[in-house]
Amino acid sequence: MNTLEAQLFRLPDLGEGLTEAEVVVWKVAAGDSVEIDQIVVEVETAKAAVEVPVPYAGVVLELHAAAGSTVSVGDPLISVGPGGGLGDGTGTASGGASGGAPGGASGGASGGGTGGGADPAAERYREEERAGSGNVLIGYGTGHLAQRRRRRRGRTGATATAHLAVQSIGQSIGQSIGQPIGQPIGQPAEPAAVPPAAADRGEAPRVISPLVRRLAQENGIDLTGVTPSGPNRVVLRRDVERAIAQSREPAATTEHDTPTSPQEPERIPLRGLRRAVAEKLSRSRTEIPDATTWVDVDATALLDTKQALRTAVPDRRIGLLALLARICVAGLRRYPELNSTVDLERAEIVRYPRIHLGFAAQTDRGLVVPVVRDAHTLTLAELAAELARLTAQAREGTLPPQSLTGGTFTLNNYGVFGVDGSTPIINHPEAALLGVGRIIDRPWAVDGALAVRKITQLSFTFDHRVCDGGVAGGFLRYVADCVERPATLLADL
Repeated sequence: MNTLEAQLFRLPDLGEGLTEAEVVVWKVAAGDSVEIDQIVVEVETAKAAVEVPVPYAGVVLELHAAAGSTVSVGDPLISVGPGGGLGDGTGTASGGASGGAPGGASGGASGGGTGGGADPAAERYREEERAGSGNVLIGYGTGHLAQRRRRRRGRTGATATAHLAVQSIGQSIGQSIGQPIGQPIGQPAEPAAVPPAAADRGEAPRVISPLVRRLAQENGIDLTGVTPSGPNRVVLRRDVERAIAQSREPAATTEHDTPTSPQEPERIPLRGLRRAVAEKLSRSRTEIPDATTWVDVDATALLDTKQALRTAVPDRRIGLLALLARICVAGLRRYPELNSTVDLERAEIVRYPRIHLGFAAQTDRGLVVPVVRDAHTLTLAELAAELARLTAQAREGTLPPQSLTGGTFTLNNYGVFGVDGSTPIINHPEAALLGVGRIIDRPWAVDGALAVRKITQLSFTFDHRVCDGGVAGGFLRYVADCVERPATLLADL
């Protein structure tokens, strides 16, 4: 149904205590017609990228925040006025008989029929909208409607404005799905034949992935000059990365050229995920009197166990992180003092009965800590599957906010960066964190004889308010024993 008056839609509560978000890209422009629950804007919070649907149908009157700006919950986002002839999702055409064009567009005078005369740029943009992910705000909206969306062309003086807005968006955004972040190494990066760049074909670049667009924008890459390698002349992430690498190649200099260097320091706004991480780590170091202890361990038997499990159950894909997570869960059940937090207002230690295990994951957006809920109730295979699922979502930037909060203990495998040890900062408000360094060949005494073994270093940082060194040392020693003799875990199953 159409609205009877202009409706102002404000940035809704995004959940999990989030109070603001950055506008990444608008999916509509002033003059466009929108449907109920249509995705109109993508925003980025401190935890994840979120697509926001609008609860009104009608014509977009005004966008109240520019792309790249930060808005708080409750701030004006978009104004929608009456008109547009869009239905309420039932498919009934307004202003005419039912059974009209898909999406509820009225036939005849609207000029939005399926016949000729459709603007190519507008058609490309409609294809982009249909190719969206369909993710909607948690607890709000129903996702993309199955019906085909239409852009109405007004019959008043707003016609030129709306038409130009559609053309502008169509020229700046084409159709694409960006290359997944976690694409395995070794897959072909180039098709058999690479089509020319959009500028050479005289048309707009075909790319809608916000990550791809943002990557190009942040690195000053003109998408019209990027050669696409995806199907249907789609510009993928690897295409933009190739253009970035080419732009950074040093130009050939002559004997008269004088190399120059920046005269002013670069200032990078501290916002989004980087700002959230900075605030949390600063609070951790300010409030928590932490201490770190570490030990070198022989992980040869743990690696042998991992290989044995892969051979026995090849379809389960149980990796090293899952084994370490299982060891941490067993250690926390033996030393529950560490599965806690400190309530300063009440001067109490709050000990949790359930273990929500967080694990650090490095992504293109920065370091995030997905949380495995009720890890103590999962088998090793279930734990491995959940770790894999959350890791994939983290790398794709699709983790919902609730998957990034509520942890009671964190595991950090920084050995993947090729480092041996660290003094990890506790993930506030938790009370402890276990860090695992790289596993390398080192000489090691085994039964009085020198041998080459797989050695790693375990670093354990704990809140000295919840326990003393005896408990912390006991937990770390138990973890080390399980790494060196994985059969120890059987006693706690």
